[in-house]
Amino acid sequence: MLTHQRKQYLLDLLQREGQIVAKAVSDSLGLSEDTIRRDLRELAKEGLLERVHGGALPLLPRSPALAPFAGREQLSVGIKAAIGRAAAKLIQTGQVVFIDGGTTAVQLARQLPRELRATVVTHSPSIAVELVNHPSIEVLMLGGRLYKHSVVGVGAATVEAIGRIRADLCFMGVSSLHPQTGITTGDYEEACVKRALGEASSRTIVLASPEKFNTASPFQIMPLSQVSDIVVHRDVEDALVAPYRELGIKVILA
Repeated sequence: MLTHQRKQYLLDLLQREGQIVAKAVSDSLGLSEDTIRRDLRELAKEGLLERVHGGALPLLPRSPALAPFAGREQLSVGIKAAIGRAAAKLIQTGQVVFIDGGTTAVQLARQLPRELRATVVTHSPSIAVELVNHPSIEVLMLGGRLYKHSVVGVGAATVEAIGRIRADLCFMGVSSLHPQTGITTGDYEEACVKRALGEASSRTIVLASPEKFNTASPFQIMPLSQVSDIVVHRDVEDALVAPYRELGIKVILA
């Protein structure tokens, strides 16, 4: 099968089935996965599909959460505060908690009750600064290279430090959520750090403002099977959260 024939086959398959799984296509055509993945990368560059982990999807909207931190602070401020309040109620006395970076996570830090005694571990200077004057929260800062776009530490040092901690909860910020692509973000190293946070926690709770639903970003953090809860605003359309409930994820309305 010639290259242009393979690509047309892939586009036709995507239109029929709504997704492409690279391994399944390689098996059915008797071709290597590398060949199929190369075709998918080229089609994505042409703007004909959305390349995702393991295959492809139809083009999805780009998440506004990929904007720089300062710009994102102006998005859905009241909604993010409500999500932060609901998330804060999930923390119990004595727990060790990862709080990821991001503007919704900052709202969570602001909503922690003054009487709460717990340990917060974070790679976000913004989160640490929010908790400087909290009387009963111990803050552990993770090091690493500062990723200025999101104002968080990233890199091997950050991932190594995370691996030495076992947390009760991880509150994770994401750029995008989608029933097929899972939770994704716009930077490879940041995705690695977020994945490490989730893997080092007993329970991963995603903080999701409405603009992040049904969008995709380039780098997968983890599949939805590894997400235990999603905190959303109560005004979110039920159709947006229904697929996550069907997957057994607890949806908490703020």
